[in-house]
Amino acid sequence: MKDHAISWFEIPTEDLDRAQKFYEAIFEIQMIPMEFPGFQMRLFPISNPETGIGGALVKTSPGFYIPSESQGPLIYLNANPDVEIVLSRVENAGGKVTVPKTLISEEHGSMGVFIDSEGNRIAVHSIPQ
Repeated sequence: MKDHAISWFEIPTEDLDRAQKFYEAIFEIQMIPMEFPGFQMRLFPISNPETGIGGALVKTSPGFYIPSESQGPLIYLNANPDVEIVLSRVENAGGKVTVPKTLISEEHGSMGVFIDSEGNRIAVHSIPQ
């Protein structure tokens, strides 16, 4: 674990287009389509794949990807400069905020949690400016 504890993440989706619209709306980004026979993904944009942490929305496949708002790991997505900016867009995009902006500490910044358009529990984090 040289520079980052996370190297890649995948968020399961039942409806890939709906999930893409949700994440593009709350983060104001454009996701990158990647498709292989029988496997569909939408990549989160990163500036440098060599040093950045990448991830994707992935179309569910039976028994492998299962959206959940209470089970499995909780990933934290980067919401810099302020968690509240991202959380304020969640409901209009079709999600639900379950933990509003919460200060972790002055040193470690703030976090929040939402349920996305696919029923996944996802967290956001921003570092102090």
